[in-house]
Amino acid sequence: MSRSAAGFFILALLSAILHFSLFQDSLITLPLIACGVFSTLFVLALIAGRKFKFDPVLR
Repeated sequence: MSRSAAGFFILALLSAILHFSLFQDSLITLPLIACGVFSTLFVLALIAGRKFKFDPVLR
């Protein structure tokens, strides 16, 4: 996992914890929206961080 992916994962967790600890009765809040954005960026960072190895010699 790259540094950016780990950072986005931590930010998503922190914003989810903030949402559940402060806003228990609200359905959609700013920390929950931030959690969704950071989760999406986390998945994109995981995809971008993958290194595909290509073997030009087919056996």
